[in-house]
Amino acid sequence: MNKKWVPPLLLLSGLGQTAFAAESDDPLLFSLQFDELEIRDAEDNEPFAWDVQGWLGYDLDKFYFKTEGERADGETESSELQLLYSKAVAPFWDMQIGLRQDFSPGDSQSWVVFGVQGLAPYFFEVDTALFIGESGQTGLRLSAEYELLLTQKLILSPSLEVNLYGKNDQERGIGSGLSDLEAGLRLRYEIKREFAPYIGLNWEKKYGDTADFASEDGESSDDLQVVLGVKAWF
Repeated sequence: MNKKWVPPLLLLSGLGQTAFAAESDDPLLFSLQFDELEIRDAEDNEPFAWDVQGWLGYDLDKFYFKTEGERADGETESSELQLLYSKAVAPFWDMQIGLRQDFSPGDSQSWVVFGVQGLAPYFFEVDTALFIGESGQTGLRLSAEYELLLTQKLILSPSLEVNLYGKNDQERGIGSGLSDLEAGLRLRYEIKREFAPYIGLNWEKKYGDTADFASEDGESSDDLQVVLGVKAWF
């Protein structure tokens, strides 16, 4: 039997369902991944944050959705949804194209997305996207995550995300250039492979005009939070 390649980002990270299909049999598969569902400890509130993605498709062609955001004091502080077509173009790498919709902060905004997602050398999970938005706005997001197995069930996961934008958008609190950086360190225990509670730290830092806009709104530009959450996949 000849085996087709399945995107190893999902296989090696343990986050997706996989199947090795014969040339004449390419089954339709589905995966739902809750990468982050967590409460973050803050001075005045306990914001709830999420980072969820899923896909439906075949070995080489899939349709993805990705959503992330944060709620605090009963209000959504940030929220976005991406709908993407994903094509495996090389071992360990997928090219993605689609749409992103921001629902908050500020008025909703639409973007076209061009992305690359895959597994870099030394098993770094990488997700990079270029965004082209309304009124000539552009953005670039670089994110990476690594998993260090301390035991078969105890896993330490550092992560990093950087956002850059082409021009200021004060209504949404976005400054041009390097806008913000988010770094995390989470320690999870896999009760079973598909379900793992975790505890960790999350640090957010705003830069340049983004930091100035936050200061004008009475917000901090530098925030370190203790997080408690769960990671799961189906």
